[in-house]
Amino acid sequence: MDIRIDDLSGPEIARLLQEHLDEMFLHSPPESVHALDLEKLRRPEITFWTVWKDGALMGCGALKALDASHGEIKSMRTARDHLRKGVAATLMRHILRVARERGYRRLSLETGSPDAFLPARAMYERFGFEECGPFADYVEDPYSVFMTIEL
Repeated sequence: MDIRIDDLSGPEIARLLQEHLDEMFLHSPPESVHALDLEKLRRPEITFWTVWKDGALMGCGALKALDASHGEIKSMRTARDHLRKGVAATLMRHILRVARERGYRRLSLETGSPDAFLPARAMYERFGFEECGPFADYVEDPYSVFMTIEL
């Protein structure tokens, strides 16, 4: 698998992120969807990666700088045709390595609480993330689960 910093200009990533947003709105009310669209993912505090193999987009994920010691994982998504191939785990290892290289002491994320998000939460737990309270600008929300890991 080839992990690349992506400028979010390709049609493949636009489709994958639209699929991601559509699924978030399927399982959560609009006020509880915290997934970012293409434009918001292009902000300078966000590094966005895509995962490719043999010309196929397998998944994506991003790291947002919250401050000098705290980062947030955003937009983790595996393309439907590549589920259960280790895409998310490969990308998670990459993001954790980059976060440590940047000197972050903590990495956090927000994911959904409905059952559709159980596989994602289980993957985060395998990497050592634990549930926590809201961080950054988030507030308590019955559709959100907040997780963090000390690096």
